[in-house]
Amino acid sequence: MRIITLALAALLLLIQYPLWLGKGGWLTVADLESQVAASHAKTEQLKARNAKLESEVNDLKHGTEAVEERARYELGMIKQNEIFVQVLQKNEKPSVMVTPPPQLPHETHDKKAAPAHVRRPLDAD
Repeated sequence: MRIITLALAALLLLIQYPLWLGKGGWLTVADLESQVAASHAKTEQLKARNAKLESEVNDLKHGTEAVEERARYELGMIKQNEIFVQVLQKNEKPSVMVTPPPQLPHETHDKKAAPAHVRRPLDAD
């Protein structure tokens, strides 16, 4: 009777092996499910990024506000006859500064040049 019990226990273990460790086993399925969940999360992030980029492209194609905002914040440009004022906290460094354009040789030097900390438009005198 003891031999039959051992044989049945061995058969039970042999049957359990593919269920847990085989190609379609529970461990493989759990691993694949976690990979699918990670892929779905990454896809959602990419969809959100694509929607943001698409709206930015539409703004750049059809509106001037987006172009103006980008010129202001990324290139440091200002409009004609506009004054740039930057208030700094103690020990804070200024943001990107645009130096005045160089004087051409034919220009007179009696024009008062703006200080280096004042941004000037590119097409100004």
